[in-house]
Amino acid sequence: MDDGTGGQRDHPPLRCVQVLKEFREGGQALRVLDGVDLEIAAGERIAIVGPSGAGKTTLLQILGGLDDPLSGRVEVFGRELASLSAAERGRLRNRVLGFVYQFHHLLPEFTALENVAMPLLIRRLPLAEVERRAGDLLEKVGLGERLSHRPGELSGGERQRVAMARALVTEPAVVLADEPTGNLDKRTGQRVLELLLELNAEAGSSLVIVTHDEEIAARMQRVLRLEEGRLQDVTAEYHAAAAGGS
Repeated sequence: MDDGTGGQRDHPPLRCVQVLKEFREGGQALRVLDGVDLEIAAGERIAIVGPSGAGKTTLLQILGGLDDPLSGRVEVFGRELASLSAAERGRLRNRVLGFVYQFHHLLPEFTALENVAMPLLIRRLPLAEVERRAGDLLEKVGLGERLSHRPGELSGGERQRVAMARALVTEPAVVLADEPTGNLDKRTGQRVLELLLELNAEAGSSLVIVTHDEEIAARMQRVLRLEEGRLQDVTAEYHAAAAGGS
């Protein structure tokens, strides 16, 4: 079955080249991304850190095809997003990318099972298969008894686990996570993170996580700081700090 990548799995799952992005503020051009290059290898875990307002979320949205750069290009398995129609881009996102946000963005009128099933229903997969896969993943994140509960009937940590299951149910090649534990207390956030890392490793997918949490960043294979529009590799600094604190 076509996975939406055009059969180009020999390319890196995700890369961007010389990405530039500006916003207008008070009549002035504010450049938040200034020629960003990033290549994400299969199965790699990357943290993107940096000060508030540096453009971390903007970069994640551009990598996910949710926003367009002013110039430069983004490639998913060698396919340039800008060359695709809106429908093709949507199909590629559905098949290759998974998104986890700080706020869960669940549909309030649907149950946990229906929310997780949504990306698979969009693919028009058989309903029995969709329900089985969504149910199995909710079981894995400890919500097997909460399938019929709507978001309003779930705790914050449970809602975020549903959102995580929704992102992973399509078995994406890359998961893009924007402060996925930022809206949770430390203990709940730790549990959600452990589940995300466990499921991510099990699936063999790449993970790009934007975070302010230094402990989370230090657990990634590569740590990149976005500041003044540029990415700087600060992996050694974060790993040394984590080793010193252990």
